[in-house]
Order: sequence, then structure tokens, then C-alpha cells
Amino acid sequence: MDMSSELIHSLLPVYMVTVLGASLLSVGLIEGFAEATALLTKMFSGVLSDYLGKRKLLTVIGYGMAAFTKPLFPLASSLTTVFLARFLDRVGKGIRGAPRDALIGELAPPTLRGTCYGLRQSLDTVGAFLGPLLAMGLMVLLANDIRSVLWVAVIPAVLAVFLLIVGVQEPPSTRPVGAPRAGIRLVDLQSIGSAYWWVVLLGGLLTLARFSEAFLVLRAEHAGLSVTFIPMVMVVMSVTYAVSAYPAGWLADRMSRRPLLVTGCLVLFLADVILAVASDVVMVMVGVAFWGIHMGLTQGLLATLIADASPPELRGSAFGVFSFVSGVSLLCASVLAGFLWDQFGPSATFLSGAVLTAIALLGFVVHNPDTLQPKQG
Repeated sequence: MDMSSELIHSLLPVYMVTVLGASLLSVGLIEGFAEATALLTKMFSGVLSDYLGKRKLLTVIGYGMAAFTKPLFPLASSLTTVFLARFLDRVGKGIRGAPRDALIGELAPPTLRGTCYGLRQSLDTVGAFLGPLLAMGLMVLLANDIRSVLWVAVIPAVLAVFLLIVGVQEPPSTRPVGAPRAGIRLVDLQSIGSAYWWVVLLGGLLTLARFSEAFLVLRAEHAGLSVTFIPMVMVVMSVTYAVSAYPAGWLADRMSRRPLLVTGCLVLFLADVILAVASDVVMVMVGVAFWGIHMGLTQGLLATLIADASPPELRGSAFGVFSFVSGVSLLCASVLAGFLWDQFGPSATFLSGAVLTAIALLGFVVHNPDTLQPKQG
């Protein structure tokens, strides 16, 4: 599914700006709203998966909905259609996200959770690497016919849903026999504990510092990268993301987590500064590579911390609330990024990201995530 999605996303920002005439603020609104929708939807799907005590059904619905939207992109003739397609695609992502993450937390041994989440991030990113590569090859073969290239994305999306239906088994219910159905209530949130809320707060701050990756694509185009090779931006980011995610997860099970998170913030800060001052495509690609390393160092580890800090029967809800906070942060960050770019240029967008990253870094320095102990369950 990531191969399908990233094939589209590696071309969509340029398609919106150059073909459909979108402003950078419009791109920020569409991308921010779409990605925020995915994260916000995770909250409700996570709660529902806890209530049902099952994970696979919601995961199938989410992946199926995303596959259904893929033909809408090549059919789009206006920003309204693109917005609708992005919205529905991200709703599907949101529906599947928290149940899938909770499922991994249940199947993985507590002492290997960091490794397992890191592996999922790496494999997820392999698809995000192959998608843009395929897009670039097809752009060459099809003489930059973006619509025809977007049609190809339908194929891996359908295959992903088929594989999920026939190959993944529903694990035993996480709800004890005779126990009431779990649902998110105020008392449940209070019982999760302060360690969980620290992760939510710091994760939200870090998301606020990291706007939609559409702006990486547009930064490369602004620096002079040909539209044929625009997907290379997502290839570079995905490769560095995939290469760093699994080692980061492996290290998180064997050493203090604070240095990994601090390093991740420092790498994002460096990426923002490079992208703010970049004068050519090579410098932009260096910044993009650092951006991917930051993702690999932080995203799987944050998921591990959420799994460690939450009880099994409320793990879906815990991931859902975390996603809700991250969604609000991402929406605000992307809208701000588009506004600053329209008004002051790309340098202002990435310098603002650097400032927000510094604030998140301070939070990880003040709070020690090593105080978390894995929940047995």
C-alpha cells in the first residue's frame, strides 16, 4: 500500500501546483488536512478496536478504503477532486493505523517491541522507496504523462488488500472473558498514567515541527529538479528512513532511549537548516536525507513508548489519542508552512521548522523516557 501511496504522493504536489494551479497555501491546507484526518481517525478506530477486542476487521476496512480512492487521483480535474481523494485515502489510513499498531504491540514480546516497531517502519518505508522509483521510471517511459503514471498505483493497492484478507490471522481477543467492553472514558485516560501523557505531549511537539513531506518535493522543484526526477526526493527520504528505522528500534531495546530521541531532534534541526539555505538540488537532497534519518530515529521509538506506557486492553485507544494530538499538530504545521512559503519563501518555512524542533528537543532533554517500563500483557 505504501508503494501505491508514495507513487502518487511523489508526484501530487507538483501536479497540484503546475497542472491544477494550486497555491502553496492550498497545498499546505490539502496536505495538512489530509494527513491530520488520518491521525485523527486513528483515535476513533483505536477506541473501536478496544471495544470489539479485535484488530483485523478495521485494518481490512482501512486498507480497502485506501485502495478504493486510488483511481480518483488520475481522474481528478480540479483541486476539489484531489482534496476528496486525499481525504478519503487518509480516512482509510486512519482507520487501519491504530488497530495495526496495537496488533503489533500484542504480538511482539515486550523485550523486543522496539525491534518489532522498527522493523515495521523499515518495511513500510521499503514500499515508500519503491513507489517513487516506479513513478520516476514510468515518467520517463510515458513522457511525463502524470495521469497515466497515477493509474499504475491502483495495482499494488489492490494486491495489498488481497494479501491482508488471505494472509493475516485475527489474534485472540485482548479482552478477558466476561470482562466489560473497553471504551475510552475519563477514568481510563487517568489510569494510563503520566508517563503516557509525557510521550503524547512530546510527540505532539515533534509533529508540530515536522510539516507535510509535500514541501520537501516542492523545495526540490523550487531548486531546479526536473519534474521527471521529482520522485527522487521521496526515494532519498525513504531509503534513509528505512535504513535507520530498524537499527534505531534494535538499539532502543538495548540502551537508553533519550540519546536516540535527542539525536533524532538534532538531525531534524540540521535538515531544516540545510533546506532553508539550500541553493541547489544536491543540498536539498542532503537535507531530505537527514529528514529521513530523523523519521527513522523517532517514529518507531515513539510507537514503542506508547505501547510500553499503555495497558493491553486500552492500547488501541492509547495509540488513538496519541494520533489525535499528532493530527492537530500536523494540520497546524502544514498550514503554517504553506502560509510562510507563500508570504516569505521556502527559507522561512524551514527555519520555522528548525525553531519548533529546538523546542521539542528541549522537552526530550527535560523529560527522561527511560522512566517507562514495558507493560506485561
